[in-house]
Amino acid sequence: MFAVLKTGGKQYRVQTGDVLRVEKLAADAGEKVQFNEILMVGSTIGSPLVEGAAVQAEVIDQIKADKVITYVKRRRKHSSQRTRGHRQQLTLLRVTEVLENGGDKSGVKEAIGARTAGASYVAEAKPAKKATKPAAKKAAAKAGDAAKADDAPKAVGTRPANLLTEAREGGPDDLKKISGVGPKLEELLHQNGVFHFDQIAEWKKAEIEYMDDQLSFHGRIERDDWIKQAKELAAGKKD
Repeated sequence: MFAVLKTGGKQYRVQTGDVLRVEKLAADAGEKVQFNEILMVGSTIGSPLVEGAAVQAEVIDQIKADKVITYVKRRRKHSSQRTRGHRQQLTLLRVTEVLENGGDKSGVKEAIGARTAGASYVAEAKPAKKATKPAAKKAAAKAGDAAKADDAPKAVGTRPANLLTEAREGGPDDLKKISGVGPKLEELLHQNGVFHFDQIAEWKKAEIEYMDDQLSFHGRIERDDWIKQAKELAAGKKD
């Protein structure tokens, strides 16, 4: 039996045993995760999702896609030009089971995108099954060591409160009108819940740092003055 699942803004047709690459998930190699956004199972079509359906998978590894080279030249800005490379972070996993119903009661950890989850989710994520006493003690000790470590990774900036799960009525704004935003960067902004000029216009310093980290283009928002451009575009849209 096959299913069509949705994750990272993409749809995948899968069946038991399939190995696929998806947008990076907040899970470690060997963990079992469950996708709950199922659009279709066998001959059952969701409206938009199939209630109770799920797809379970085992994380094989966290990998990176092939490098993509981008080249930007602005002929009206003193002939400035820039070449950069980007490797998309992905999760490699193997589908272990397709559930037509009962997915909401399975107890398996939900598959959450790493960007959506944030550092707090990764730190607080719990296994689906109750750990044995030795395993629980080991996990607690490991968590304590991580909390004490001076070089423990810390969240960058503050996640904007105005992020959306989808564009408002009327559809998303053309974010490519902002200088420095191309089709790929616009897609990343959508994946992070940014669809409109007024969202960008409201960002403060800490929120800019957070979005810089999510987009992997550090300093671009301030360098290209996205906030000013977004305010002008949002005002022009109202007029």
